[in-house]
Amino acid sequence: MLKYSLRENLLTPAPDDYMAQVTDTRSYSLEEIIDLMMDKGSTLTRADVAATLQVYGEVCSSIVADGSALNTPLMNTALSVSGVFNGANDSFDRKRHMVNLNMTAGTLLRDAAAKVKCEKTEGASTDPYITEVADIVSGKTNCTLTKGGVVQLTGSRLKFDQKDEAQGIFFVPETGNPVRASVIAENKPARLMAIVPDLAAGTYYVEVRTKASGGGKPLKAVKTGRCAKPLAVTP
Repeated sequence: MLKYSLRENLLTPAPDDYMAQVTDTRSYSLEEIIDLMMDKGSTLTRADVAATLQVYGEVCSSIVADGSALNTPLMNTALSVSGVFNGANDSFDRKRHMVNLNMTAGTLLRDAAAKVKCEKTEGASTDPYITEVADIVSGKTNCTLTKGGVVQLTGSRLKFDQKDEAQGIFFVPETGNPVRASVIAENKPARLMAIVPDLAAGTYYVEVRTKASGGGKPLKAVKTGRCAKPLAVTP
């Protein structure tokens, strides 16, 4: 069973385009493959099988090293040369050119791939995650906000684009509109520092909204992470 999850496709402009990302793929070593071969039952000993595979690999390597191609039920190979040649009389130079090995699946592997069953799973969250909101003025954590004071957020995937008004640190009241922090002192994936706006007295939730993907290109949709604990702003 091939397990996969969906994530935003950043290569297309459509906001609803997603792409599959394969997860939890098991790989088998040569020793494990030999174990499976022996489980099928054979008159050959394990040493015989290992020796046969060793010779098979050596022969295939020798064929490729000789500049030839393989055409087997498992794989097909072809060689190509890359690099720029200076005129028609130039020749191959390993300092400037490279021999590339190109491989494609043979009939056995193509048929096997066509039979693979897929299972959709939930991918790891890419939302910003706030672990702690520290009010620097009062020295308290996850309970108080001081107007005009410094607040420090720690967590993961917190960094945002300060130029984008849709992103940032937001103070969300129980009723009314969120207030965005306008003064940012530090903007890092694991820590944010900002000046608390002139908030009215009451209870607020702190949110981080970001399109940062961690891979350079921003996400299409804003991801939101909220501190689960309500914070009090006193008059």
